Amino acid sequence: MTQDLYARTKGSGTTAMVLLHGFGGGCDDWYDIQPDLSRDGLVLAYDLPGHGRSLAHPAAGNASAMAKAILADLAERGVEKAHVAGFSMGGAVACLMGLRAPDRVASLTLLAPGGFGPFINGPLLHRFATPATADELRAAMNDMAAPGYAFETKYVAALAALRGIPGQPAMLETIWGMIARDSRQGEIPRQTLATLAMPVTVVWGTADPMLPYSQSENLPASFELVTLPGAGHMLPVEARKAVTAAIRKTVRRAAR
Repeated sequence: MTQDLYARTKGSGTTAMVLLHGFGGGCDDWYDIQPDLSRDGLVLAYDLPGHGRSLAHPAAGNASAMAKAILADLAERGVEKAHVAGFSMGGAVACLMGLRAPDRVASLTLLAPGGFGPFINGPLLHRFATPATADELRAAMNDMAAPGYAFETKYVAALAALRGIPGQPAMLETIWGMIARDSRQGEIPRQTLATLAMPVTVVWGTADPMLPYSQSENLPASFELVTLPGAGHMLPVEARKAVTAAIRKTVRRAAR
């Protein structure tokens, strides 16, 4: 609804799900997941501020401002409450939505979320954000996944198209400098996470080279951890079926 904040919508009904991609991605991060989930209700996959069709949004790079922007857009659409799934940077934004408006977030499914520990692989993230060629982008994507994983061309082409949007590479360079330049990221304290009262599921691969699996330690007791042995960072593609199942299970927990 907000002119400079884009969401691809599929499905309909009273149950709403929100999908938030990671840094350098877009709503197509959920290309194979959103249609499946839309059988259950309305699903909105956003381009986060600073990305894709939301390139011009002023909240780019500020996770708290992004959370506020998504909540405002949902209100404009008449969505009073939603289940939110977030990947990587989108996971941090999802958490902040839950903390800012707990009455409006029915559940959280967090895939290798940002903000759960201090380390982030800044050099690899920079390669992913600012490749000179599609081959360089493919190499960075593969390096973010599990060892030996190779992305299909359709996923590389989708991200290459995003990189081709005028102003997108410069914006990603700016955001990278805000979140990962020194390979350290901002953290959401565990005691703050523990205040989240809605069902929360955290999904993490043990071979994640971007945000290490060790950052899943010492989660609040109410959180459910789904460990994916051998999976890397790019969970919406690498582990599509497990991710879709985790989102559905979390939604069912909230319904109970």
